[in-house]
Amino acid sequence: MRSGDLPFKFDLRDVLTHASRLTQSVDGVTLNLPFLSINIKASDVDRAVAREIVIRLADKRVLNVWECCDGCIDQALSSLQEIRRTLVDSQVQLKDRTDGPLYLVIEAMLVGLRQFLTFEQRLARGEHAHRQQYFDALEMLRAHVYRCLEQVALVAAMTIPTVPRAMQYDALWRLEAYEPPQQLGNGS
Repeated sequence: MRSGDLPFKFDLRDVLTHASRLTQSVDGVTLNLPFLSINIKASDVDRAVAREIVIRLADKRVLNVWECCDGCIDQALSSLQEIRRTLVDSQVQLKDRTDGPLYLVIEAMLVGLRQFLTFEQRLARGEHAHRQQYFDALEMLRAHVYRCLEQVALVAAMTIPTVPRAMQYDALWRLEAYEPPQQLGNGS
């Protein structure tokens, strides 16, 4: 999908601005987000919450299936709402660490979900042209969530289980799918 063909763009500018202000760690792991990389040292709480997210989301069919028929659109939307609840529950577990990098990666996933759901609600799903826009947008969301989940897996110090190699996305963020941020605080 070329950038001119994108049904919408994710707007993570607030999350990225906040993430750029995090204190960087010399040791630990490097989290990569669109337009920004940050070095963090994960706490035990971060790792435990991250592991739960990886385990719960890795097996979500809506994130792993490349094709979807008209009949499964409602099921996909229901599954995305379930993913949203899981992520919010994870943020609740991190309520004392809302300025932490894991919280912000989760927020990046939630922002993407909310923006996709808003986009989807604006479509008239019955028309063929809109149906294709839905599938294109869902594909963008899958790639966004998968790449965020890879960052969560880094915090968890584990690989993402159950996702067949052929259904994985590469690690490169497709920057054309994101609104570019203003100057970020850490010089990125």
